[in-house]
Amino acid sequence: MRIISGKFKGRRIELPKNFKARPTTDFAKEGLFDILEHRVVWEELNVLDLFSGTGFISYEFVSRGVAKVDAVEIEPIHARFIRHTAQQFNMPIKVFETDVFKFIERKCNNAYDIIFCDPPYDLKETIIIPEIIFSSSILSEDGLLIIEHDKSVSFQTHLHFLHERRYGKVHFSFFSKNSEKYFFR
Repeated sequence: MRIISGKFKGRRIELPKNFKARPTTDFAKEGLFDILEHRVVWEELNVLDLFSGTGFISYEFVSRGVAKVDAVEIEPIHARFIRHTAQQFNMPIKVFETDVFKFIERKCNNAYDIIFCDPPYDLKETIIIPEIIFSSSILSEDGLLIIEHDKSVSFQTHLHFLHERRYGKVHFSFFSKNSEKYFFR
């Protein structure tokens, strides 16, 4: 896998053989960050990466200039890998090795500008993640929630749903309380 843009553009990071995570494809990452490029100021963002897996979404945010990313990953092997990679490249990523839902419940004193969430595609609770996020104070008032999911999940009826984009088998759904800030065509 490689970092696709920014300060660490082109850096290849090899995943250990014992990894169970499903990394976001380069094609999908490029699409996602192209969408964000004209909607955010990287240096001003406070980012949370939920179900971090490989950490590549966190690496992409930092590579583009985000000053700090919090990553939440329950699998010890994955959490260690993200910590090691962040340390190796001197990236400001803080890894929380815990359950995402417990983290949200306890971490409500910090509001994030962007929350990226890539749950396992077979996680039954995926459909309720937006409600959990919006009923907490973990997302800033103008914040953007992005959920990666497969085609079997649809969020289009959610109150704060803005848009869905597809990149092959990868779908990204975007949510915000402030639909005017994040205009989608």
